[in-house]
Amino acid sequence: MGRAFEFRKARKMKRWSAMSKAFTRIGKDIVMAVKEGGPDPDTNSKLRAVIQNAKSVNMPKDNIERAIKRASDKSLGDYKEVLFEGYAPHGIAILVETATDNNTRTVANIRSYFNKCDGHLGTSGSVEFMFDHTCNFKIPAEDLDAEELELEFIDFGAEEVFEDEDGILIYAPFESFGAIQKELEDREIEIISSGFERIPTVTKEISKEDQEDVEKLLEKIEEDDDVQNVYHTMKETED
Repeated sequence: MGRAFEFRKARKMKRWSAMSKAFTRIGKDIVMAVKEGGPDPDTNSKLRAVIQNAKSVNMPKDNIERAIKRASDKSLGDYKEVLFEGYAPHGIAILVETATDNNTRTVANIRSYFNKCDGHLGTSGSVEFMFDHTCNFKIPAEDLDAEELELEFIDFGAEEVFEDEDGILIYAPFESFGAIQKELEDREIEIISSGFERIPTVTKEISKEDQEDVEKLLEKIEEDDDVQNVYHTMKETED
């Protein structure tokens, strides 16, 4: 299997945030999608994708509709996507994706987490180059063959297609998202969920004791309400 498969496997081993945190993140995604392309999912492909993701984590329909309505309110401020880069202890690179309506607050909070855990916040571009920005789609495995799909979707940018217990996963470069989404919809293939991830090009193996130092920082960052995703170059191993 390829790098995307190994990355996904490692990510699934770690602790996932509570459902309420997932709802908060998706709520922000809905607001940003509506502000960008309007409240109608039929004409807003980004919103359509976020709604699929909301359903995949069992977000109640009322919550989804309320978030869309709230986002349509012109008095509601915009969330801005801001990327933070830095290093945890032991030379582990960290990339933090945030969605914030108060950048001053977010910068101060993220910097404090790094400082308290013996890491340091870097400048723009200091670690981003260590990660490939990818998009992904999860579709049902029934009546579909992953190998055949990979051959068919290469023309749309797909780089890795594989099956796991959740269904069939398609990974491609970030910029291929629209083309793959359109082709899946044209073929009437259900999209269970979709999204973006940053896969480290190189990982670093450190001792169990050192991993605990890095985990302390990761946990502090992930708990912040402005944080959407956190990526790192630490090689994750099974306990």
